Amino acid sequence: MAGGELAANKGRADGEVGMATGNGEFTGMSGPVEVREVREGRPGRVAVLIPCYNEGVTIKKVVEDFRKVLPEAEIYVYDNNSDDGTDEAARAAGAIVRYERRQGKGNVIRRMFRDIDADCYLIVDGDDTYPAESATEMVRLVLEENVDMVIGDRLSSTYFQENERPFHNMGNRMVCFLIHCLFRNQIRDIMTGYRAFGKLFVKSFPVMSQGFEIETEMTVHALDKNFVLEEIPVAYRNRPEGSISKLDTMKDGMRVLQTIAVLFKEYRPYAFFSSISLALCFVATMFFIPILVEFFKTGLVPRFPTLIVIGVVVTAAGIFWICGVILQVITNKHRQLYEMLLNMMAQKM
Repeated sequence: MAGGELAANKGRADGEVGMATGNGEFTGMSGPVEVREVREGRPGRVAVLIPCYNEGVTIKKVVEDFRKVLPEAEIYVYDNNSDDGTDEAARAAGAIVRYERRQGKGNVIRRMFRDIDADCYLIVDGDDTYPAESATEMVRLVLEENVDMVIGDRLSSTYFQENERPFHNMGNRMVCFLIHCLFRNQIRDIMTGYRAFGKLFVKSFPVMSQGFEIETEMTVHALDKNFVLEEIPVAYRNRPEGSISKLDTMKDGMRVLQTIAVLFKEYRPYAFFSSISLALCFVATMFFIPILVEFFKTGLVPRFPTLIVIGVVVTAAGIFWICGVILQVITNKHRQLYEMLLNMMAQKM
């Protein structure tokens, strides 16, 4: 008897999680109602996430600006070992302050995504360089248009006029060019710190980066997994006086380039290893042509050591190509499993 009641209760509980009707709507109790409300355009739960490291000069204004634009949102400031009173200034402005002791923006975003539960996640830097007014449209695209990631595009707006560090401008152009070439997309601003996300993306995104390369990782992951992306131009203003950038142009720039190379290898292994194979074949051919010409002229092959090395290089090229084929099959299978995981997660949300 008790077992029957338990099974019946479980069935009712499962029914409350949500059932899809023929027209794509969800029915059930509180959880499904929230999902239906979001899809019909009514306000969902919005979380504004602000990662901070020594932004005491600007964080109060940032919190107040976003509070005005998104009065129903919960604003979280994650302090990453600041020593200038960032946490106290944020708390005084009305933000919920939490801490991440592992240094690095990637570590902070990992903690944010793990801790916070919302329907829309808006991430913005705490340096007061992004306008809060754009947040309304970004949140709307996530909640009403089911966009998985909205990218605040600085580069199509005022970035190059406002930013006073020329190497940053060059670095942004270089990163965009590489991502366009390697991953075949038209995203204009890869490294912007102003983004909005849907819940499915946030809860399924495996954060691997620790520092500023996290923006590149998020963009490439979204492109590879076929998430819905949308870019909107946002104004960019230079940091106010007294606010100092923590981005090291050379050090962090090299980490971003390294991340791009690693992601290219992991997400597109056939293209990566085939490129190496092609380069090795080209080198082998350049050394083999003089030997072949000399053989046709004299009938002799006096440079046997070079010929042996060429054979080794060609063999290595073949191995790299085979590795690319095998790893691409594994990657494609991983994409299939990831899609199945997304489907299961979507039914539980």
